[in-house]
Amino acid sequence: MSGIISQLISRPAVVAPAVLLASYLIYHLFLAPSKLPKLPIIGARDGEWFPLLRARWRNLADFKSAVIEADTQYRDTAVLLPIAGAGDMVLLPRSEIQFVTDQPDAVLNMHTQVLDSLQIDYTCTDPSLVHNPIHHKLITTTLTNQVGNLVPDVADETAYSVDRQWGRGTEFHELCVYDTMCHVIGAVTNRVFVGDPRCRDPELLRLGMHYAKLVPVTAQFLRLVWRPVRPLVAFFATIPIHLATRRFERVLAPEIEARLADYDARQRDPEGKSEGVRNDFLQWSIRQAKESGDPYMWRPATLAGRILLLNFAAIHTSSFSITNAILDLATSRQEYIDELRAEIEGVLAEFGGEWNKRALAKMQKLDSVLRESARLNSFVTIGLSRRVVAQEGLTTPSGVKIPCGATVTVPSYSVLQDDDIYPGASEFQPFRFSDERSDESVEYVKRAAKSFATTSKEYLAFGHGRNACPGRFFAANELKLMLAHIVVNYDFEMQDSRPANQWFGLNRVPPMKATIRVRRRL
Repeated sequence: MSGIISQLISRPAVVAPAVLLASYLIYHLFLAPSKLPKLPIIGARDGEWFPLLRARWRNLADFKSAVIEADTQYRDTAVLLPIAGAGDMVLLPRSEIQFVTDQPDAVLNMHTQVLDSLQIDYTCTDPSLVHNPIHHKLITTTLTNQVGNLVPDVADETAYSVDRQWGRGTEFHELCVYDTMCHVIGAVTNRVFVGDPRCRDPELLRLGMHYAKLVPVTAQFLRLVWRPVRPLVAFFATIPIHLATRRFERVLAPEIEARLADYDARQRDPEGKSEGVRNDFLQWSIRQAKESGDPYMWRPATLAGRILLLNFAAIHTSSFSITNAILDLATSRQEYIDELRAEIEGVLAEFGGEWNKRALAKMQKLDSVLRESARLNSFVTIGLSRRVVAQEGLTTPSGVKIPCGATVTVPSYSVLQDDDIYPGASEFQPFRFSDERSDESVEYVKRAAKSFATTSKEYLAFGHGRNACPGRFFAANELKLMLAHIVVNYDFEMQDSRPANQWFGLNRVPPMKATIRVRRRL
């Protein structure tokens, strides 16, 4: 051994780079001064060496304890919230939630934070789709405006998909809630994205769900990798993502090419065809792409890539929401389900048994169940994460100076679980919000603010302010139609207790293997 060491020491060309590398690592991991403000460090222990480094791994392993510590010990002050793989964030007090919401994108930028959080330059086969997200305009304008017109299609696909996944048997049988509802969400969402019958293509649905699962896991892994070697590691780690992307493009290409040809034919002869124009996201994207005049925008790979990104955005969050709502109901009380079913059937009778936007709007108890479930089980444990992009940094109302490049965030889990804001916060009270909305002593605007898709400082499940989830109105209608169909058409075998949610890094997810027993109602 000593001989080997002697040989290495005698070769400066080997020793010098190794010493430089070791020195660089030691300095940056342990000795480099932090640019962050001097604040209490969540997860650190008094008197320990390297508190920031050690707190990162503690908080990653037990993030629930971290957010509880921040709320119970430092509710009214800013703190450092270091998390391995997510960076050292500045968690502002809940009193400054509105301050964060009000900051312009030139000061606090959500898009920049998302690019880094999801490692888009590695996990997206064509990163320009996210760097230039022109599809967002379609979500905030066309999709939102078309929500009412899309209700019949969503209702039809919901009935088809739920019945296929849950069966029509009148004897109680067991099923996995998350697995079945992932398939339902995938089919129903793609009915709006690519239309019927393509939304029922099993390979398209499989790839969409596969991609939605791969991206967050891969991104989390890459953020744990040392930045200088991350491109090399990413080349191999993202191979499954790129393969799924290419396969998705191939599956959807025939539909896209046929639609492009049809669009061009209509443009050449507007009077030649007057019927059959699709009303779905793919068709809106084609029109938007053609009107841009940029051939890149209407390449089949570009259009398919945007649809795949929408699958990623929609499938996970909506699947979590509907899974939580079903588990909450199945472990509550039968009288809650009876009351909810009575509202749905009564409103449907008023509208001749037909689903439409006005009928959904009248189902306030249904809306309340989903809002209450989202409150109790929110995927969002810290909210409004933003990157400071102003060169001069940011000074908060409490006087904390945060440098450019740092990430700020605010409490969400602790607010949603606060008994002072939501009495009996740890309990599932399905009609909590419908009861508040029916109180005519309260002005209408305040009552309306209790609807499922409405955001506030105390309800960050969809974000808040101008950067709130742009597709939340469509998602809310979709989820209400699904839950309504299930409640009206299926019986639950009630369970005594609800399986606990699981923490995955910063996020809380439903128990993905939880099962219930259901039967088709006669």
